[in-house]
Parts: sequence; structure tokens; C-alpha cells
Amino acid sequence: MTKEKNLLADLAAYLFSHSDKENGRTPSERELADHFTVSRGQIREALAILEAMRIVERRAKSGIYLTTREASVEALALFAKAGVPLDPIQIYETVELRKIHEIKAAELACTRATEENFERLREILRESENCLARGEGLSRQDREFHLEIVRATQNSVFHRVCSVYYVLGEQRLPIYFDDPERGRQSHREHLQIFGALLRRDGNLAQALMSAHLQGAESYWKGLIASGRPDWAHPQLERS
Repeated sequence: MTKEKNLLADLAAYLFSHSDKENGRTPSERELADHFTVSRGQIREALAILEAMRIVERRAKSGIYLTTREASVEALALFAKAGVPLDPIQIYETVELRKIHEIKAAELACTRATEENFERLREILRESENCLARGEGLSRQDREFHLEIVRATQNSVFHRVCSVYYVLGEQRLPIYFDDPERGRQSHREHLQIFGALLRRDGNLAQALMSAHLQGAESYWKGLIASGRPDWAHPQLERS
């Protein structure tokens, strides 16, 4: 299964970098099979998945074409893993959608969270405090805190949808938390949100989550407005 996932990510990246800049046409199935040293059947199966994700379109008697402007959110996550440049507007719109979902998750968690969810949140908050004491970033703890709140809605589909947003930003999140003060502020806000969840105060939890996520939204907006060519390639920022 891991090999199949790697082929998908590698294939998406290869198609993006080897497509015709004018019409989006990509190499043929035969050329792709030769390049990746796999059978045409494996390439065909991978292309079927990419087509379902609206990354490519296979046109009879014409060839394979990129259709990334119509790509699904899952496709954007695949692009992020493959190191494919991401469309700034799509990224911002995804962050905006994440904010909407997580505000609602905070409300639902107030009525549905179990003691197991609360204990996991306490554990994450303790880990965050230890990381801050060691001068480390909170990228992993931040992701786990937010996704545990979504998990507390007891809606597995909701959790899977929100998990995609964190795959999309997994390379950028450590850079976001390179700023020690940002990490401390985020932790303080997490504590406030946790307190509202414990009191099962849905209105307060929503308000606190909205204010908390405003920081991330402003961060992405600032990157887009900066016009820097490397903003969608965080690995370049640290090289």
C-alpha cells in the first residue's frame, strides 16, 4: 500500500513537471511506465485514481491532460506531499474552509466529547508545555490538539476531512512554529479552548476557536500577499 501511495505522489509530481505548458498534455502511459519501471496496468490504475481526484483527464484518442485547477482537497494534499507547487488562492480557500469546520467541531465536541477525549487533550497540552520548556516547536502537538477536538465530535468522516488540511500544511507548520512567541500564544489559546470544552460551553468554544484560527488565516494571507516564489515550497525556506 505504501508503494502505491508513493507512486501516486511521484506520478503527480512528474506529470506536473513534464506536462506541456500550453495545453497541459502529459507523457503517454507507455512513457510513464518506462520512467517509473512499472507495468502499464499499474500506471493505468494510478491514473484512474488521479482522474477521480480531478488531477488529470484522460481523453480518448488524444492523451492525458492535467486538470489541476479542478483538483479535489485530497489532491491538494497529495501535491503537498509530492512537493508540487500549490496554487496560493486554493491554499487560502482551504485554510478558510478548515476554519469553518473546526469552529463547528468545537461546538459539537462540547456535547459529544468523552472522558477519553479529554484525557488525550490533557496529554497533548502537557506535551506542549514540555516542548515549550525545551525551546521546541509545537507543530505536532498543534495538529494533534486540533484533530482530537474533531475526533471528539464522534464523526469519523468529519475527522478524515479535517485530517487532509493538516497533510496539506505539514511542511509549513514547523516553520509557522519556529517563532517561540507564536508557540506560547498558541498554547495559551489551546488552554482556553480546552477549558471551554470542559465546561461544555459551545458558544465560548466556538468563539475561542474562531479567534485562535484567525492567526493561521492571517499567516497564509500574508504569505500570499508577499508574492515570494518559495512560499509554497517551505523546504526551500530552510535550505
